[in-house]
Amino acid sequence: MKCFWCYKQKKPTNSINSSAPPTIESGTEVSTETVASGKQSSWLTSSSSSPSIPGIYEERLRNLKEFDLSELKTATNNFSRLLKIGEGGFGSVYKGFLLPTKPKDRKTVVAIKMLNHNSQQGHKEWLAEVKILSVLEHPNLVKLIGYCAVDGERGIQRLLVYEYMTNKSLEHHLFNKPSSVFPPLPWITRLQIALGAAKGLDYLHHGFEAQIIYRDYKPSNVLLDEHLMPKLSDFGLAREGPFGDRTHVTTAVVGTRGYAAPEYVETGHLTSKSDVWSFGVVLFEIITGRASIEPNRPKTEQKLLEWIKKFPVGTKRFHMILDPRLRNPCSIDSVRMVATLANRCLLKNPKDRPTMTAVIDSLENAIIQEQACHTDPKLQQPKKEEEKKEEEEKEEEEKEEDVGITESFKRRMVLLAKMGDKHNRRKGKFQTMHVSI
Repeated sequence: MKCFWCYKQKKPTNSINSSAPPTIESGTEVSTETVASGKQSSWLTSSSSSPSIPGIYEERLRNLKEFDLSELKTATNNFSRLLKIGEGGFGSVYKGFLLPTKPKDRKTVVAIKMLNHNSQQGHKEWLAEVKILSVLEHPNLVKLIGYCAVDGERGIQRLLVYEYMTNKSLEHHLFNKPSSVFPPLPWITRLQIALGAAKGLDYLHHGFEAQIIYRDYKPSNVLLDEHLMPKLSDFGLAREGPFGDRTHVTTAVVGTRGYAAPEYVETGHLTSKSDVWSFGVVLFEIITGRASIEPNRPKTEQKLLEWIKKFPVGTKRFHMILDPRLRNPCSIDSVRMVATLANRCLLKNPKDRPTMTAVIDSLENAIIQEQACHTDPKLQQPKKEEEKKEEEEKEEEEKEEDVGITESFKRRMVLLAKMGDKHNRRKGKFQTMHVSI
């Protein structure tokens, strides 16, 4: 739920405009009418490009609660800064406490996302979330509880109320930020989080009447509950995929820098395989503990996908990309399996990338491999010896790489050493003469 980079273009181009506001083409005509108290306005029942969405949408919208603005102000102590837990392109996110409906019940903890005032673009994303999350239901998608829409003298008020996720986002756990209070995630837990997120994407692509393309898969949008169960959030950029004989959807290019598929950035052609690319990027982030783009690192290490090319999966150098906080996974084979899967997700031709269903199968196999290593001592010992050997090789390689000694530099050092020896001999001879005198 943080600010995202936006790709904005009139014609297909590789340029990135980080200052441009996000854009979305939802394929629908949206009215700016708002919800009056107890009534549903036309923007909530606007037609969709897919024949399967409107009927389900109108039916399930009744399950969402329409909140009064005063109710949400009370829940957040008038949107106190002390309860602010996030901020992004849409607006701010607050932790809220809804009053119980029955005297003996406890307050319900929720997350309340508030649109920036006078943001027409934010209204479109707000509308997209209401339309999509009102019809989708899956354990690995965040639950939308309700919404609030008010027009006033100070501009439009658009809010969304979600279930509260105790352990924040995957981003908070992976990248070891100074503000993070979470311990490093074990390898098996990372695998389980990746599997849950994959199931969420698979549901969007294949488990619903119409295909939904997420378009903004990244660690900050993977929220974790009290059991570290992952749930996809922030559906403001999601849109319906192609149907019928269509192979893709042509749309304005939006998303987050470092995660958007190259063919989508270049052409604006969107398919479910665009999400698969993003998933591959995050798999390497899970393995390395590094973000896709880190400007503060040395130039050769700033782009994750370029840096990992130095350490191919099938080589002894591969283990050098592992997150040092992992403390060695039990089975290096399971890590290689995930890295191989990530490389498949990142294939240049979208048609060659696996479906999310195939991704799930691969991740389940990696989890079985890791769990077997924990329960079978015979699988553990050889790996420990192999890791020790690899660690020694790693130290030798790092010495050569870090120092960066060239042959000419070696010769120069030898020459300087000889000159030093010659100087010392002269000095020793002078001291001997002085003593004799």
